[in-house]
Amino acid sequence: MPRINKEELELELLLLAIFRLSGYDFRQYMKSSIMRRVQNRLNQERLSNIASLTERVIHDEAYLNKILGDFSINVTEMFRDPSFFNALRKEVVPYLKELPEIRIWHAGCSTGEEVFSMAILLEEEGLRDRAKIYATDMNEKVLSKAEQGIIPLQKMQTYTKNYMLAGGKQSFSEYYTADCEYAYLNPNLLEKVVFAQHNLVTDRSFNEFHVIICRNVLIYFNVKLQSHVLDLFNESLSANGFLGLGSKESIRTEANFFEDFNMKEKIFQKKELKYVAIR
Repeated sequence: MPRINKEELELELLLLAIFRLSGYDFRQYMKSSIMRRVQNRLNQERLSNIASLTERVIHDEAYLNKILGDFSINVTEMFRDPSFFNALRKEVVPYLKELPEIRIWHAGCSTGEEVFSMAILLEEEGLRDRAKIYATDMNEKVLSKAEQGIIPLQKMQTYTKNYMLAGGKQSFSEYYTADCEYAYLNPNLLEKVVFAQHNLVTDRSFNEFHVIICRNVLIYFNVKLQSHVLDLFNESLSANGFLGLGSKESIRTEANFFEDFNMKEKIFQKKELKYVAIR
């Protein structure tokens, strides 16, 4: 009989139960990342094994939703990695200015901070009126938060610094009002933003885009799922469109439909198709 790692088997059964009950498929996420979240939940609930967690997930819909929240990645900030946004402004925006209309997809947008950053960048470059931003995430709860455009005031000092390092052209405070607890983004910034639920694992392309931003999401996927998502992005990008990834992410050489545009900032461009005449 082959030796079986019972903890791995329990994890497989948990992920299968989640998929069968909710439609959310985490079976191709990095096992180490999923296991950390499972262990954290076990510790919080003082459960001895994953099988106990699976039993609760099967019989308690509220508990299933709690686990789905655990598995959703919601780490973000405005103008995160300012040099990335500076590169967008200086190197990608000139291409966008040649287009009559611009479609941008923020995939895995979480609570929307990078979407807000893009909206400000487009405003400052005179592109807001002809651009539409599609902001998607698998988690409806964080999407609802993103739609509100409300940010804890304590974060704005960091975001202001990021904005200036990203090449901001105005006083950052002009883009929001504030009370003693929260900053409220100017409503006009979100007029051209469409928030919608989309699951990169199971859902298909829904439009053609000139820019796709998906930062620090692929690091949670295994190689097979990364390949699937890159195929989705290739299908969704217009000719010569741009893909922006996170600082710790890269594209394998076999994904030959993209080429380096700014290697340091992980900005890639879809390769132009070259047709060879058949004689």
